[in-house]
Amino acid sequence: MTLTTPALLFSALSLLLLAYTNRFLVIAQLIRDLHTKKINNNDIIITGQIQNLRKRINLIKNMQFLGITSLFFSVFSMMLLFINQLFLGKILFGIGLVFLLSSLFLSMLEIRISVRALNLELNECYNN
Repeated sequence: MTLTTPALLFSALSLLLLAYTNRFLVIAQLIRDLHTKKINNNDIIITGQIQNLRKRINLIKNMQFLGITSLFFSVFSMMLLFINQLFLGKILFGIGLVFLLSSLFLSMLEIRISVRALNLELNECYNN
């Protein structure tokens, strides 16, 4: 294993974290909009939507944390490889990969929740 192996994750992790941040910002804006609507119209559907978005925000927060932790372990692994601590560098790189897999798994769950919510919206619109 060379120094470039963990360095390959930099661009992928950077793009992944950017995508997570964009999802977070969009959901945060949706929550703000729904909150304003709820104040003006105390609709139970809006409350359910806000609860769904709260779950998604928490998942995205954890996805970001795991992605950043993965990046941290990759950088630390590069430092160890740089000073010829190959065994420990490989171990930390492996730990970083586990954090990345965990982040991606949470991303799959968040997408699943999102699609389920969209399908409910579509069913409401086209069944009336």
